[in-house]
Amino acid sequence: MNERDKEQIVARLARRVQAGSNGNGRVSPTVQSAMNRLVEAGACRFGVRVDRPDTGFSACDLAPPLARLIDHTALKPETTEAQIRELCAEARRYCFASVCINPCYVPLAAEELGGTPIAVCTVIGFPLGATQTPVKASEAELAVRDGAAEVDMVLNVGMLKSGRYEYVEKDIRAVVEAARPMRRASSSARRALVKVILETALLTDEEKVIACVLAQNAGADFVKTSTGFSKAGATPGDVALMRRVVGERMGVKASGGVRSLEDAEQMIAHGATRLGASASVAIIKGLKAETDY
Repeated sequence: MNERDKEQIVARLARRVQAGSNGNGRVSPTVQSAMNRLVEAGACRFGVRVDRPDTGFSACDLAPPLARLIDHTALKPETTEAQIRELCAEARRYCFASVCINPCYVPLAAEELGGTPIAVCTVIGFPLGATQTPVKASEAELAVRDGAAEVDMVLNVGMLKSGRYEYVEKDIRAVVEAARPMRRASSSARRALVKVILETALLTDEEKVIACVLAQNAGADFVKTSTGFSKAGATPGDVALMRRVVGERMGVKASGGVRSLEDAEQMIAHGATRLGASASVAIIKGLKAETDY
């Protein structure tokens, strides 16, 4: 943990202590000093009650900042129920932003992660993006009804390359509309986040720019580099290009080939605001994983 991470952890903890204070709302020098000593000694998490009604505390608010940018991912076709449960357990342990799983496992993940700040993310039209628009929309609607709070849809690459830009934009918009509103009884009437997977390894730079603009026009929340199942994954150059096109109005998710802390930091430095990885635990521990995603 570097000095910046330490400062961020202490600052977040101080804000929470201040928010929950019944006194003058200020953090005393004694408490501030104690927090600094704990973090300097190596503490990167603190035991707190999750979502306390009196302070709004969430245990994940004090997690390492990097963890809250990672979609902890298991999308291989041979993934089992037991592996999904383990994925969810790891997501709870490390406070990842979400688990990203195939649609059939959304109900299981929603049950495993109920009552936590960790989102359930699933994929739509995966991995080719070539299913018809009504199928994608229905798949997204069912996923949200089952408990998905985020959906990562695959752009129709063939139609984009054919110059069928109106088709591609309508395809994305249909999924955006299907994700509105979230259907879970415990949620507010907000729609699920929609991320559009461009599959950048198959596109020219010009096509990447066009795809980003179409996703933005269609109301998506993120553009995402890759499925992790094509000939290559995310590159810093692609992430930087996507960030330049969408500006600050949208998120950029780097996925495919993010296997180490160095990879993660490089993607973030180039503009990524979310990372998709199956090597999430290794990344947080500062290790390098040998994985395809």
